[in-house]
Amino acid sequence: MENKLKHLEFAQHTITRMATSSFLIKGWTVTLAAAFLALSAGTADKNYVLLALIPSILFWGLDGYYLWQERRFRILYDVIRVRDPDTIDFAMHYTEVDSSDKGWLAATFSRTLWGFHGGLTISVAIVALRGILNGTQVFL
Repeated sequence: MENKLKHLEFAQHTITRMATSSFLIKGWTVTLAAAFLALSAGTADKNYVLLALIPSILFWGLDGYYLWQERRFRILYDVIRVRDPDTIDFAMHYTEVDSSDKGWLAATFSRTLWGFHGGLTISVAIVALRGILNGTQVFL
C-alpha cells in the first residue's frame, strides 16, 4: 500500500506543477499585454496595441497545453487509485489515458481558458479596432 500512496503522490505533484505553470502563464499574459498597451498609450507609436495580441494568443495556446496535460495526469491519477497495490510500477506515462483524452484544442477552448484568454484577446482587439476607427494608425 505504501508504493501505491507514493505513486499517487508522484502523480499529484505533476498535476500541481501543471496548475502552477498555468497560473504563472496567466500572470505573464496580463503583464505583457498591459505593458504593450501602456507603451501604446504613452508613445505616439500605436503599433504596441497589436503587439499586445501576440502574448495573448501565444500564451492562450500554451495554457491550453498545460491544462490538457493536467487533465491527462488527473485521469492517470484515477487509474493509479483503483490499481491493485501489488501491480504498482511507478510508471508516469499515460498510454491508458489517451483513449479518453479530448485533446489540446478542447482544453485550449475550454470555458475557463476561453473566459480568461478570450476575454483578454477580445479586449485588446477592441482597443486596436477603436484606434483604427478613430483614424489612429495601428498597423505595423
